[in-house]
Amino acid sequence: MATSGSYPILKINILATANLISNRFVSSSGGVPAAGGNTLGVAENPVLSGNWATVCNIGTAVVETGGAIAQYATIGVDALGRAVTWTSGAKVGQALWPAASGDLIECLLIQNVA
Repeated sequence: MATSGSYPILKINILATANLISNRFVSSSGGVPAAGGNTLGVAENPVLSGNWATVCNIGTAVVETGGAIAQYATIGVDALGRAVTWTSGAKVGQALWPAASGDLIECLLIQNVA
């Protein structure tokens, strides 16, 4: 299900340490987070490693899903940086819409730390 968009409150720039895909989560080191790992936020645009990436850190962001997600479900992250229904690890957001795998949905970002 497509959404109306994102409403970021804070965007930050980080040096990408891996190729980043838009609408996927980014680790605090500028790479792709591990499955269940902590995240800095969501990449706004595709970025090649070694370049600066703009990351939505606080607010809502449009994210790509890696599996079916129910509306208002707690979100975790898979090994590709996609949003998945949280089962263990860091809680990184809350789905504002239901989704099937591969959909783009609006997500309320949750601050998470190691």
